[in-house]
This record gives sequence, C-alpha cells and structure tokens, in this order.
Amino acid sequence: MQYDDPKKGYETRLEPMSTSNNHGYEPPQSGQNTVNDSNTGLPDTPRLRNPANVDPHITASTSSSPTQSFKPTNDPPQWNANYTSPGNPSTNRRPSFPAEVAAGARSPEELLRRLSLAGQSPEYQSAVDFNPRTAYPGLELSGNIISATFCVPYKINYGSDGDWACCSCDFELIARRGTSALFDSFSYLASPEIPWKHTLVGWTGEIDRIPNRTTDTWMFDGTMNSAPLNKASAPIPVDPHAKIPQPNESAELRVPIEDQKRLELELERDHGGRVAPVWLVDEANSDDAVTLRDQHKWRRYGEHELFTLFHYKQNEPSDGRAMKKAWKDYVKMNEAFADAIVAVYRPGDVILVHDYQLLLLPSLLRQRIPTIYVGFFLHIPFPSSEYYRCLTKRNDILQGVLGANMIGFQAFSYSRHFSSCCSRILSFDSSPAGVDFFGSHVAVDVFPIGINAATTLQSAFGTPAIEDKIAALRELYADKKIIVGRDRLDSVRGVAQKLQAFEIFLERHPEWHEKVVLIQVTSPTSIEDRDEKSDKTETKISDLVARINGNFGSLSFVPVHHYPQYLTKEEYFALLRIADLGLITSVRDGMNTTALEYILCQRDNRSPLIISEFSGTAGSLGDAMHINPWDLSGVADAIDRALKMSEADKSDSHQRLYKYVTKNTIQTWTNNYLKRLLTNLASFDTNKTTPPLDRAKLLDRYRNSSRRLFMFDYDGTLTPIVRDPDAAIPSDRVIRTLKTLAADTRNAVWIISGRDQKFLDEWMGHIPALGLSAEHGSFVRMPNSTLWENLTETFDMSWQTKVMRMFEKYTERTMGSFIERKKIALTWHYRRADPELGAYQARRCQVELEAKLTPHYDLEVMAGKANLEVRPRFVNKGEIAKRLVKAYGSGEASAPDFVLCLGDDFTDEDMFRSLRASKLRDDNVFAVTVGASSKQTLARWHLVEPPDVVSAIAMLNGTTDASNIGVPGPLEASPSNIKAEDGGK
Repeated sequence: MQYDDPKKGYETRLEPMSTSNNHGYEPPQSGQNTVNDSNTGLPDTPRLRNPANVDPHITASTSSSPTQSFKPTNDPPQWNANYTSPGNPSTNRRPSFPAEVAAGARSPEELLRRLSLAGQSPEYQSAVDFNPRTAYPGLELSGNIISATFCVPYKINYGSDGDWACCSCDFELIARRGTSALFDSFSYLASPEIPWKHTLVGWTGEIDRIPNRTTDTWMFDGTMNSAPLNKASAPIPVDPHAKIPQPNESAELRVPIEDQKRLELELERDHGGRVAPVWLVDEANSDDAVTLRDQHKWRRYGEHELFTLFHYKQNEPSDGRAMKKAWKDYVKMNEAFADAIVAVYRPGDVILVHDYQLLLLPSLLRQRIPTIYVGFFLHIPFPSSEYYRCLTKRNDILQGVLGANMIGFQAFSYSRHFSSCCSRILSFDSSPAGVDFFGSHVAVDVFPIGINAATTLQSAFGTPAIEDKIAALRELYADKKIIVGRDRLDSVRGVAQKLQAFEIFLERHPEWHEKVVLIQVTSPTSIEDRDEKSDKTETKISDLVARINGNFGSLSFVPVHHYPQYLTKEEYFALLRIADLGLITSVRDGMNTTALEYILCQRDNRSPLIISEFSGTAGSLGDAMHINPWDLSGVADAIDRALKMSEADKSDSHQRLYKYVTKNTIQTWTNNYLKRLLTNLASFDTNKTTPPLDRAKLLDRYRNSSRRLFMFDYDGTLTPIVRDPDAAIPSDRVIRTLKTLAADTRNAVWIISGRDQKFLDEWMGHIPALGLSAEHGSFVRMPNSTLWENLTETFDMSWQTKVMRMFEKYTERTMGSFIERKKIALTWHYRRADPELGAYQARRCQVELEAKLTPHYDLEVMAGKANLEVRPRFVNKGEIAKRLVKAYGSGEASAPDFVLCLGDDFTDEDMFRSLRASKLRDDNVFAVTVGASSKQTLARWHLVEPPDVVSAIAMLNGTTDASNIGVPGPLEASPSNIKAEDGGK
C-alpha cells in the first residue's frame, strides 16, 4: 500500500480482487488507470440497451427465515432490470382498502392513528392489486402518476455529430449513480404490476459534449467535457502543485429542436415509460434550439444552501450576492418544472414531487391548478427549528412545500421538526398529523424508504463472478475479521469519526492487532461541490489513514485499506458478503442504502451491523447496534462487542433485520405512500374548493334589492390579524367605506366581533348608523344608539372567579402568556409564548376546565388561534345573525332580500350555519369566507384577504372601477399574507 504526501493527494487504488502475499491490495502498475467506465459501476439502474442485461423476475419466499432467498421464476424479463416483482399478484391476498380504514375518522390525528395501525398488517402492505378509481371514486382519478425528480435517471452526453451518448459509447445512456432506491420506485410505477400509468419529469442534468473521436482526444481539455466529481477520484496531475482544471463555464452547447425530440424518444425507450425532460435554459433561440451555458447554476442553491443547512452545517458568511443569484435560479428552475408538469397534466393525475431541489414546486403547481393532487417526499433530513430559522428564505421554502396535500419524511424526528418550524416560523397550527395551512389541512407522515430486495439478492448471490471475488478475499484475509464501510466523500458521512473510533479500538484492544482490518470505500460525493471543503475532508481522511497504518501496521499487515473510488458491482457485493461487521457512522443522514444492502448480503454469515443513531435509516433498524458517532470511545467499545458477539445473538438479531428489509421494500414504500396520499385526499375532500366571490352577481343583487343586511367580522376580515390585538386598528379606507355603506337607509350594517365594547366604541362608535355586537354576541348596540344591551344579564357569572384562578395557574407555568378579561368571556392568550409549550398547556387547561366547570355551568371552552376562551354556551355569532334576520319578519315581503355575511375563522361558521338554516332564498344570501379557496367552510364564496373585502364593499358603494366587477381576484392566498394569531375576533 502506497500513501503519498497528504498535501499532494493520496494515491490508493483498488485492484480487482486477487490474492497477494502481503495481505493487502496491490497498487496499480505505472500508467494504469483504475478509475474507468469498466470498474465504476454501482448497483444502480443497469444499462438497458441489451435485453440480456435485464435480470429475470425473482420472487420472495413466503418463509420469514433469512436463509431462504428470492428464487428465479420463469416469468419473462421486464423492461427495467431495476424492478423485480416481489410476488405473484394473482396469488397474493387482496389488501384492505385504506378508504375503509379511514372511514369515520373525526380528526387528522385519528386518521393518522388508523392508517398507522392498518399499515402494520401484511395485507395493507402488499402490492396494489385493486383499482384506485374504484377504491376512491370521489377523487375522479385519471389513473396517471407524474413523478417529478431533479434529474432523469441517466447521465447524458451530446455528440458533436448530433448523437446522444454515454460517457464512453455512442447511442447509449448510462444510469446516473446515487438515489438508486428512488429510481427503482419509478421503475415500479411504470411496470405493468400496478394499475397506474407513469410519467417521469426531470431535468436533463448537465449535458456534456463528446469530442469528435477522429479529431479530438479523450484527454481533459477544460472545455465542456466532464470534470471529475472530486479530486479523490481524479488522475494525479503531472505537477503535484498544479490545480486540476475545471470546466469552462463560459462554454456553450447548442441543441437543435430535432435533437431534443430525439433525446426524449431515447429516454422513453430506455426508461420504459413516458419521460418528459425539463430543459433548463436562460432563453430559447428563435429557431427553437436551446443554448446551454453555466449548467451547474441550477443545482447551486439546493446543494450549497439547502443540503448544507438540512445536514446541520452552515456556509461561511458572505455579502449574499451569490446567494441571491442562486435563489433566483432556484425559483426559475422550479417554475420550469411546474410548466413542464402542467403541459402533460390531465385532471385526476397524481403528482409526486421528490426532494429538496423542488421544494417550491408544490405551491407553484397549486397556484396554476388549485384542485391538483400533490404529494411531496423529502429524502434528506429536515433540521430542527433552531437551525432551520437560520435560512434566509425560510418562509418561502415552507410555504412552497405546504402546497402539497401530503408531505412525507424518512424519520419521525424529521416530520416533527417540520411541523415545529411551521408553528414557530409561520405561526400555523400543527400537530403530528399535519399542518393547517390557510384553512386547508396538509398531512405530514413518515415513510421509511426501502430498497429493491429481490434485485439486490439476485445481484449479490446470482452472479458466478462474485463467488470468485469472495474466494479471493477470503484467501487474502484468512484468519482476519473484516470491517466494511462504504460512504460518500462528504463530511456528514462521518468517515473521519469512523477512523478515529477504529484507532481508539486498536489502542484499547491490543489483542485485535493484526486480526482485524477496516476496508473503507469512499465514493465521490453526490454534491457538485468544487470548493475547498472536499479538499479538507479528503486531507483529513488521508492523514488519519496514514497515522493508523503507521502506528498499528507493519510490512506484512495494513489495518486500514482506504479506496477513494467507485467499485464494480461484483467487488461491492463481495465485500458486503464476506464482512464480519458493517460500520456506518454518519453524523447526519437521510436514507442509507448501504445498511439495507449489507443486511441482505449477510443472509448466510449473519454478521452484525453498527449504525449511527443520526442516520434516518436507524429508526427502522431497531435490532442493529446504534451508536453516537461523536462518542468515539463508545463506538470503539461497540466494535469490540460486535466482533465478540455470539453466533446465537448474531443470528437472532440478523433474522429480524432481514425480515424487515425483505418486507419493507421499495415497492412496499411506493404502495404505502400512494395509499396514504389518496386516503388523505379522500378524507379531507381537498378537491372541493370554495369559488371566488362573483362580484358581478353580488352587484346585480345589491342593485335590485331594498332590504339589505350586512354582517361583518372584524379581525381577519376588515383588518389583517396581527400579533398585538391593540394594533389591529381600522384604516381610514375601512372607516370611510363602512360609513358610506351605512349611510344608505336601505342598508343595515353590523360589526359582529369578539372584541369588547370598549374597543368597538373607540374605533367604530363614531359611526351612528352602524350596529355593533361585542364579545361574540354577548353585548349589542343598536344603530343610532349609544346604549349597550347585555344579553347575558340573567346568567350566573360566578364561574368567572374559578376560571380566572385556573388561567392564572397556567399563566405562571407558561412564560409569555397573559389573560384578557372581558365583561362576559375570559380569554387566555399564549401567542407570545413558545408555540409548542403554549399549545400543550392550552390542551391541559382545556381538559381541566371541561372536567371541573362544564358539568356545573352551561359554558363553552373554545380553543382559538393561540388562545383559549371560556364563555356561556348560548353566546355565539350565529345567535346574533338569527336575531337580526328574524327582526325583519318572516314573510317574503318583509324578509331581507340581500344578505352579505363576511368572516374568516371558525367562530364565523356559526353565522354561515345560521343563514343556511334560515328560510331566506339562496340567491339573496352571500356567505363569504376570507382565506384560501381550499378552506373547509360552510360559506358559498370566498375572498382571499381583508383588502379584497374592503374592495368588494367599496364596489357596492360605487367607488371602484365598474369595468373590474367581473374579476374575482386571485384564487389563492399570497405568501406575503401570512396571518398571525387571532386578535380576539
């Protein structure tokens, strides 16, 4: 083994597995290039040109014993070797419909609990063998799924003569490395095994030019030819001090429209389903050709800002100009994806959006198609709110992903962090079941992703070449324990921590000297990072390897074998099969496929697995040994325990792990995600939206009426909701508009609010023709009067003392909370407190109030927006609305012939309910909610925000442009109009 000066890079090459007399891998001969197309393949999507490359179908044994493998069947090969059927659908038991499981659920939390319990049954997790259109008739599904992923599954090069090619062969597309589990899911969705049609939408990726082989050489020339992913996998330059050349960002690549269409046909033919590539360009030429330049810019914001922060790391401070430019490109890229999806979308399609590069896409799709079905899954960790709040575009990112109907995560902690961020940063109500976003419910759930177990077992045990590699390795490392680690060259993968822990292990346990070796493979990072970070990580790893080998090695023994390169599939699976211990020490990770592949490859040996508790896969592998990678001594002790583990303990642990991996495959993950998404869609009826207010119809009915009744909420309807209730004062425009409306003797205008008498008198009392109702109908001031009538005068108010004592107790326990005492109602506010602590204390307080007071008093304990209010049960806005309508009379000649009722939250639903129960003609009643069209409401119309309310009232006064009366306004709430907590209503 040869190690060069770390400052000059290290030269460690992995030869094909063969015997050697020094118990290590022999270094390559001079001039030998060991990193080439023939030995850099990973077990991802295989080439699909030659039908012989397609693996046959293999089915899982029904036995749970890990010794029984997936055996080949006589079924013909499918179009994609990445997908292998887990069983014969005709013989599987039909699963229970998720819609039946969810029937009767009264809340998002109950729905989540039912689905989670159903998901534990084998029937629920079997393959989809029912027609989704039949199971969910109300959704009117088209049967088509559109998956949006950042890049298509192939690395594309463009020949100078117009040929699309791979990195080494014309007319061939090579599978893109990484995210193999996700690509397996796409293959499964496009297979004939399930009743769906599939369309894949993805960026083409950076398209490189292939030199003309007759005139150009294959040497790197600094143009648009592919640069190495990192310096660890690059050839060593002649001058050790010279920097490796990077692509010339000013170079351009022009692709005519004919070649674009040709590529689309190539992708569809190789992928097996419809593929709609996204062309990311600054502008298209007049002849429909596209010119590609600076192609790396589309991934910069996602990889340098989001990926970094989501893995609990931050970039160095800068002036922000580069970040602003990267953000602009990120938004433009997501818009391009939205346009591409809309172009192929049909009503009833289900959209599945994947990962951090497309976080804005759900809301962009929702803005274009309000009734669209969108699911989102994040494949990387989601940080805690304390870390996420450091992101400058934190609001935009959260609002972007909340456009989905359901958001999935790899681990529960990630979903909990997301919900917490929505509460703490956006002030939205959230729970483990989801987030309330502008009146609609966005489900949040956990879906630990799996791998294609059948294909992995076939690749690991069905190739004779692997047996030869295993025999060579066993002879090479005879009488030695082998620890295997395979990670990417990222600082978050914890390779440095692994080496440091292994060093401590050798120091503490000299009995293992020359009896154990660590084989560490570091493949190039998936992040296109060309700065000094990868250099520092690479240098640190090189230093650690040299130090360990220098302190504990000898001429005949090397304890650490480090290979910074890709392995062939045979080498990779051979290492996993002969390993005596799998060691994963990632300091932050989403999904780790190596752990799952290791478990399958240990079908015969049953060696233990050590995995970091910070890996998203750790929560699913409860029988593995969990370690804290920062506790180096603890990791060293875990290595010693694992190597000394008895055969019985190893067998028992591995049997449960093996059963989990073979049961929770990528097919199961895809099915469960779709079932949960469709069940949530059906349960919350997201397809039903409230139409925007028809202003032309409103104006027409207003002009042809003479007995008009207006009922307006205050906070959130006439004025925006703010954090400080005292700051929610009406604008001059609101005052003038109400005064003009109330001046017409045919109009009866009422403000029905949760505010107290003092506030309404101060800001609305100077309009004599205006009727006022305070504290949700407890007090009424008639028009042209200054006297307030107490409607609860005869009610026993002794309960207030007891409620006040209870509120004071919880105020002491909750920093930032305060009590608002009205004449009738008592309100406990926690808007200034920690949102999670405040919500928790409010739930406890509500339970205590309902247990101790409501049995003895006719009270209602009402949970509002960051508050808890106690008031008499008969006091609500619906009673006031009923009273005002009744005051006109019951006959058609005396009843109101025009009613406009406006409100924004659940307390105003009482007014809408009362109007529906009245005998007024539907054409004469305009019940309008303020908020998003997706809000679940009894209102028949909606306006987006308070300025729209004022504009509509002003239109009735004749003070707006009549030419715009037919324009309903925007369909969805603007991200800038985020509401804070209730100001009292």
